[in-house]
Amino acid sequence: MRYAYYPGCSLEKNAAAYHVSTMAISAPLDLQLEEIEDWNCCGATEYIAINRLAAYSLVARNLALAGKQFGKIDVVAPCSACFLNLSKADTYMKEDPSLAGKVNQALGEADLHYDGGTIKPRHLLQVLMEDIGLEAIQAKVTKPLTGLRIAPYYGCMIVRPGLEGKFDNTEYPTTLDRMMRAIGATVVDYPVKAACCGGHMTQLNQDIALGMIRILLQNAVDNQADVIVTLCPMCQLNLDAYQGDVNRHFKTKFNMPVLYFTQVLGLAYGMDAKTLGIGKELVDARQALSKIGVEAPAEEPPKPKRPPKEALPMPRMPEEVQP
Repeated sequence: MRYAYYPGCSLEKNAAAYHVSTMAISAPLDLQLEEIEDWNCCGATEYIAINRLAAYSLVARNLALAGKQFGKIDVVAPCSACFLNLSKADTYMKEDPSLAGKVNQALGEADLHYDGGTIKPRHLLQVLMEDIGLEAIQAKVTKPLTGLRIAPYYGCMIVRPGLEGKFDNTEYPTTLDRMMRAIGATVVDYPVKAACCGGHMTQLNQDIALGMIRILLQNAVDNQADVIVTLCPMCQLNLDAYQGDVNRHFKTKFNMPVLYFTQVLGLAYGMDAKTLGIGKELVDARQALSKIGVEAPAEEPPKPKRPPKEALPMPRMPEEVQP
């Protein structure tokens, strides 16, 4: 099955493991993902509040590019924020002719145009479950994840606000739960599976953000999970990178690995942990994965940079703009 692939900015850098594991599992599932050429950032979560027209124009450009390059084809986004923004732009341009006209005018290219409803944005999990199907996913399993206790974490974006791309319950989704059971894992009860991780609140109010992250981690620990499995780069970043801050702030001792669902799916398909990008996370997953006989590599610490030969002088600002 062939799809236009929109990786989004996160999968270029901090969520690179999500990208490589997505590419790895595509082969056995006969999933043909063709990256949109010259795609741009979706604007993440804040831009819409600053400039609505510019925000939707930014997103719509990706849909227009997909249509120009591939025709009427579904666009697959692994990132939950990208999926939500693509879905919003598509839906609102379909429902609001005035917005659609302004967006297409803003695109400014005669051969780059998008009509809402032309292309269907879809999340990677949705494509796997609806198009590939649970039976076919399970049929490829060579090493069931028997004994691994997983807390499935969806985050707050993938099933909300429930646009045309809605594919699961907005309050208590179960799609990922069913996939993880199909590949042999034990899915623990995780009532906060659709709660927010705080998003970019870590940059605005760390007390609030760390409190939100603590709830997610504590719930996983209380239900004896070995690992949290997610499908959103922001969720993975917050739960993984800020876990140490949570421990320092609340005097806790969390040591909960956070992996992408594509990584554990790849493990069930017998793929090498390093091939799936496992080992790049900050909270070491080796102890958890040893329960299923996986030897995961630890990321090598970065080599110290060579100090500069001499400090360069600071450039002076022009007189007319100096404070």
